Amino acid sequence: MPYTGRAQLKGSEMSNQDSDNNPSSEQAPNLLQVIGSVLAAFFGVQSKKNKERDFQHGNHRVFIAVGLVMTLVFLLSVFTVVQLVLAD
Repeated sequence: MPYTGRAQLKGSEMSNQDSDNNPSSEQAPNLLQVIGSVLAAFFGVQSKKNKERDFQHGNHRVFIAVGLVMTLVFLLSVFTVVQLVLAD
């Protein structure tokens, strides 16, 4: 049975349909999505879809600002826990 390329054609059609059915993939990420992406970066896990959305439509200044704030919150949390443990 000769190869007709149908599976490849279906795959490309599916990716076109996915982008057509998901209007949020063409918009800039909202604040909750940015926070989620920064948290994913903190843990080193990020989906390819979200990474592409962030790089194509995201504003790097927002990601930097959220990352700095979350880093500050993390450092203050660690400092507070250490102070509580050492106080006893």
